[in-house]
Amino acid sequence: MSMRDAVARYVRDGDVVVIEGFTHLISFAAGHEIIRQRRRDLTLCRLTPDLIYDQMIAAGCARKLVFSWAGNPGVGSLHAFRRAVEGGTLEIEEYSHFGMVARFAAGAARLPFWTLRDYTGTDLPRANPRIKSVACPYTGEVLATVPALNPDVTIVHAQRADARGNTQIWGLLGVQKEAAFASERVIVVVEELVDERVIRSDPNRTLIPAVIVSAVVVWATSALALRTGVLPRWYGLLGIAAGIVQLFGLFLFPFLVWWLWIVVTAVLLVARRSLAPARAAQPAL
Repeated sequence: MSMRDAVARYVRDGDVVVIEGFTHLISFAAGHEIIRQRRRDLTLCRLTPDLIYDQMIAAGCARKLVFSWAGNPGVGSLHAFRRAVEGGTLEIEEYSHFGMVARFAAGAARLPFWTLRDYTGTDLPRANPRIKSVACPYTGEVLATVPALNPDVTIVHAQRADARGNTQIWGLLGVQKEAAFASERVIVVVEELVDERVIRSDPNRTLIPAVIVSAVVVWATSALALRTGVLPRWYGLLGIAAGIVQLFGLFLFPFLVWWLWIVVTAVLLVARRSLAPARAAQPAL
């Protein structure tokens, strides 16, 4: 189905929403559609809220953010996020990275909580009362616990899926599988829809099975803002050139290359809009 129809059907006001994926697998298109449809009072969850979450916060979609680190290594702080927290309009619930992974793992396993040693010597349990402790019944060791996280809807970007929703992902992986299994509804956004025989020919790439998928959206450039690999090969050479020159201590040229990189990206985004699939609705799963 189309992105518009998938968001209209499966993302509702007040939902707990997860857009998971790491670096090249973040569905900006899904976040932008949620903004367009003016969803409100969402609890947004993610290990590392990136630019798309900042945009959703700025658009007034979010009531609460559950996270483990907020920012973007390339562009720095999330300014809308900071303004919302300082202005008291956004509630936050913070964990460590592994604490968030443990929450998704517990949710996927349908367990009430997960145990870990992650918070020894930190102040996070004082900042977040949902981080508790329990004595191990076997050793007596005191372990930290985090509650299961079961989102209403999880959205992931992937390279390909078949029409039934068997989804294959490769590259830098995050917690897409755990988030999907923990969620009530799952939207997968893929770069191409392939025949079931293609999926069956390489089963080890299948991360999310059809049985838990609610909708498949075909959108090749869904994660274009974070370099999915659909850009020309020479595009990446600009960044390599900047790094090489910077190693030799020439600081001016890398900044010029960086700005050229941004301009090229903007031009490609506009030029490749025609590559995005038509928004005609496809049969729902």
